[in-house]
Amino acid sequence: VQLQASGGGLVQAGGSLRLSCAASGRTFSSYDIGWFRQAPGKEREFVAAISWGGRNTYYADSVKGRFTISRDNAKNTVYLQMNSLKPEDTAVYYCAATAAYSGSRRPGSYAYWGQGTLVTVSS
Repeated sequence: VQLQASGGGLVQAGGSLRLSCAASGRTFSSYDIGWFRQAPGKEREFVAAISWGGRNTYYADSVKGRFTISRDNAKNTVYLQMNSLKPEDTAVYYCAATAAYSGSRRPGSYAYWGQGTLVTVSS
C-alpha cells in the first residue's frame, strides 16, 4: 500500500486543521493506520491510530480530546482532525500502515509510510 499525507499548513494557536492520508491499493481496508509526528531534534512519536474497520481508535495522551482520527474505506482515506492546536503540536506529521500490530504506538510496527506533511502552529 502507498500512502500520501496532506493538509498541513500554518495555523494560529487555538485553530484547527484536518490532515488526510490517501492510500492506493485495493487492500487498504485491511490495514490499521497510524499518525505519527516528528518535531525538529526530537524522535518520532505516536499521535493516533485507527483499526482497519474504524471500530477502535487510540490516542496519545497529549492529543486526547483535541484530535480525532477517522477513516473512509470507500475513499481509501484516513483523516486526522486537529482542534485547539498548540505551538507544541508543530511537527511533520506522517501516516503509516500496519497489517499486523493493531493499535501499536511503536513506529517499528508500521511497514508502510507516507511522505509527511508539515504542521506549524504559531503562538
